[in-house]
Amino acid sequence: MQLSKRLQAVAAFVSDGHSVADVGTDHGYIPIYLADGSRDKIIAMDINEGPLSRAAEHIGANRLETLIETRISDGLKALKPGEVQSVILAGMGGSLMIDILSARPEVTASIEEFILQPQSEISKVRNFLQENDFIVRAEEMVLEDGKYYPILYVRHGQDRPYMPAELRYGRVLLQCRHPVLRRFIEREIVQQEQILMQLSDQKSKAAELRKREVAAALMCSREAIERIAQ
Repeated sequence: MQLSKRLQAVAAFVSDGHSVADVGTDHGYIPIYLADGSRDKIIAMDINEGPLSRAAEHIGANRLETLIETRISDGLKALKPGEVQSVILAGMGGSLMIDILSARPEVTASIEEFILQPQSEISKVRNFLQENDFIVRAEEMVLEDGKYYPILYVRHGQDRPYMPAELRYGRVLLQCRHPVLRRFIEREIVQQEQILMQLSDQKSKAAELRKREVAAALMCSREAIERIAQ
C-alpha cells in the first residue's frame, strides 16, 4: 500500500509490533499499510458508516480481514482500556482531537503512545497536552500539495512549560531546525507582514484588535526563525 507523504509520516511513528487503533480511519489506508508489520491487533475506527464501509472494502481487497477489524466508534468510545498500545488521530481538527482525548480518560490512560496530526488549532492541541500530562517526544512536518502538516508523537509524561514560539511551532521542530518548519515560518512572516500593511490605515476597534493579534504573532514568528537560524 502506497501512502501519501502525510500518511507515511503518521504511520512511521507507530512503534514496531504495537497493536493500534486508527480513529477516523476514512479509507483504512494506514491500517492496511501497518498490516505489513508484526501486529496482533489493528482496529480501523470511524464514526460514520460510509467511510468505514469503504475501509472494509479496501481491507477485503487486500485480504486482511483477519488482521484488521473495522469498528463504528465516536472517538475512543468503542475502545476498551488496554485493548491497544497505540492510537492514531489524523486529519481532524484540533478541538475535535482534544474532545476525543478527553472523553474516555480510562482508555486514554491505558494507551502507551499517540500519533496526532491535527488539521487546525495546533497551538491549542499543544497547550492541552502540556496541561494534561502528555509529552511530545518527537515531531515531524511535511509539505504536500502546498499544505503543511505537523505530526506529533505523544506519550504520557510531564515537560517544562512551552514558550509562545514553541506552542505555535513545536519545541522539537524548533530544536532540530526542521527545514520544512523553516519554510512554513518564513511564509507565515510574509503573510503577517502583509496583513499588518493592509490594516495600517484602519482605525476601528476591530482593526486595532486585529493589529495587536497579528503583531504578537509576527513577533513570535520572528523569534522562532531566529532560533532556527542560530
